[in-house]
Amino acid sequence: MISAQLDTPKKIGILGGTFDPPHLGHLKLATHFAKVLHLDALLLIPSGEPWQKSSDTSPAEIRLQLTEAAGIDLARAFLYLKIPTQIGVDRIELDRAGPSYAIDTVKALRTRFGPNASLTWLMGADSLLNLPSWNSWDQLLNYVNFAVASRPHHEPSAEMNPKIDALLAKHQSIDADTLEKSPFGLIYLDNSLSIDLSSTALRNQLKSASRSAIASEHIPSHALEIITNLGLYK
Repeated sequence: MISAQLDTPKKIGILGGTFDPPHLGHLKLATHFAKVLHLDALLLIPSGEPWQKSSDTSPAEIRLQLTEAAGIDLARAFLYLKIPTQIGVDRIELDRAGPSYAIDTVKALRTRFGPNASLTWLMGADSLLNLPSWNSWDQLLNYVNFAVASRPHHEPSAEMNPKIDALLAKHQSIDADTLEKSPFGLIYLDNSLSIDLSSTALRNQLKSASRSAIASEHIPSHALEIITNLGLYK
């Protein structure tokens, strides 16, 4: 694990979220795009005040601990798979007052890493479809690229959201390599990885009688240790 102060990376992946809790779907998505996009660095960014989530979200510092723990498991996976991508856990949204808007985060990261770094926001297809509900969503591609992993029952289509269809018509790239060369402005849809996990569904499942089996199957081991020790999600 490394700090957020990375050594002048040129290709940076951004994985944001509440991470309440982080799960193996997050790690699979991170691992896949680290390889596909040949990322120099990957930032895990837990949200400070997740304005679109329910009021029972776990405290930010707890979610930061869980994210850092998941980052340890991710770093071990990268080492095993010989993926050279550096991993950082960034508290940029925790330290910023007010609701955690992605637009503020990408502006700050663009300033930090400069105009030439390729910044790519990693997300599932459900997040892409929900994008028009984000604050200043139509400005995000002025600062970053999007790399989108397919999710069951969340396939982008004109029937589902014409705004997203128009966005894809303007910005979609069918070649992942183009994101490495572009600082911002492109969308890459990846249909080779399908992740059907969500933190919300996982929290609900953890309240069931089969909690232990569900937790060990879907939550990274170091994060699970914290969840167990603190008695979270019961």
